[in-house]
Amino acid sequence: MSSNQQPYDELITELKRISLLGSCASVLNWDRETYMPSGGAELRAEQVSLIAGLEHQWATSPQLGELLENLSQTDLGADDSVEAVNVREAKRSYERATKLPQRLVEELSRVSALSQHAWSEAKQANDFSAFEPWLKQMIALKREQAACLQQTDGPLYDALLDSYEPGMTTAQVQSTFSQLREQLVPLVAKIAEASNKPDRTIVCRSFPVDAQREFSKQMAAEIGFDFHRGRIDVSAHPFCSGFGPGDCRLTTRYDDHFFNMAFFGTLHEAGHGMYEQGLLPEHAGTPMGRAVSLGIHESQSRMWENLVGRSRSFWQHAYGNARKMFPESLGNVPLDAFYGAINYVEPSMIRVEADEVTYNLHIMLRFELEQKMIAGELEAEQIPEAWNETFREYFGIVPASDAEGCMQDVHWSAGYIGYFPTYALGNIYASQFFEAAQKQLGNLDELFARGEFQSLKEWLNKNIHQRGQQYPAAQLVEVVTGNSFSADALIKYLKLKFGSLYHLE
Repeated sequence: MSSNQQPYDELITELKRISLLGSCASVLNWDRETYMPSGGAELRAEQVSLIAGLEHQWATSPQLGELLENLSQTDLGADDSVEAVNVREAKRSYERATKLPQRLVEELSRVSALSQHAWSEAKQANDFSAFEPWLKQMIALKREQAACLQQTDGPLYDALLDSYEPGMTTAQVQSTFSQLREQLVPLVAKIAEASNKPDRTIVCRSFPVDAQREFSKQMAAEIGFDFHRGRIDVSAHPFCSGFGPGDCRLTTRYDDHFFNMAFFGTLHEAGHGMYEQGLLPEHAGTPMGRAVSLGIHESQSRMWENLVGRSRSFWQHAYGNARKMFPESLGNVPLDAFYGAINYVEPSMIRVEADEVTYNLHIMLRFELEQKMIAGELEAEQIPEAWNETFREYFGIVPASDAEGCMQDVHWSAGYIGYFPTYALGNIYASQFFEAAQKQLGNLDELFARGEFQSLKEWLNKNIHQRGQQYPAAQLVEVVTGNSFSADALIKYLKLKFGSLYHLE
């Protein structure tokens, strides 16, 4: 390492400088979704476009390329050491970045900012026609981006999927989703026919927003999110943004007649935040200080939201406090009735409010439509009709409006095409990780019932967060669990939990 120390140090300095600039853009994007006045949209678009262009210049500089090429020819290119991971992953990022013209990078950033603003207003007004021109422009830009990044003879969609889940292909996702669908569709049907159904109206009673805010923040802190290094605000679509060590921002949204929205949304984003806070600060700005993939990131949020937060044992600990916070709505409701209500299974319109059983079908629908968008088989103006037809096919119901249909998610307005599959992949990863944690830590339900979440959090810190990008997602699963990537653990979990809840055979 000695002869390579100086060029390696130069590489790390440059990577951290690029990352720091990117974090400035993240602050601007967070502000746009939380506190920026609507009149600032045009200026903000120009600001983030300028930063994106400058970041692209730095990330594709010939000097950086030369450093990476020289270092990759040394003994740093082969193993899983910190140095080797940083060189390997930085080189991968550099090679992808150099395929994109700066004009496209700046235009994507500018249009994304304006498109998200237009989406927010159009969704509120339930006016798809106002959003359609922006969506049309975004799809065209993403097709161009995919064409630049494409490396194989496979579908263009592969290039966009690889941006979020490196190494994963459209064919692999399709195969996994087919396996899931074969098991989920009959499970949903059995649940629909079950005679013993929870009373869902319990979570649709009056839940004052101030009390929701206090209770959900308290529980996010209990599971391990550090509010000394983070905060939570309100946005149209919940998200987590990690700016770097010591500063992680969460957002949520509230409905005073629906408990699940804010509470489980907050736990979900706190799971993302705990991943960001669990990254080793000494590696900030380098691949060893970044999440390995969006699917692995999603595994953390879905684990804390569902496998922990929707477990009966979690509420054995938390329900007493919940009844004190919401005495009029929950004061006389038994724990089992509440547990059934928060786990009620029913085909519904809104993805982020979907139950664990039907949630993945929402992802499959979006995955199907996105492939057609990028392949040129589905244009912006055709999306509402295609959405409704596919939704009827998947769920047997049709959205009453585009606001609760094709405009419900922020992702397409932001240019995040290729992102949606990572949500279902996250559910699969989460189940595998949780199963492994259970084997190594003992009965997690007993810990949760006592309000002890630290053991699981520390296990995740050690086995996932602190590894950064040491292993690709699929390899990380094998290293942590001893098993290859598979939906088997998720299917087993869903059948066991909901079979018991709904008294299925």
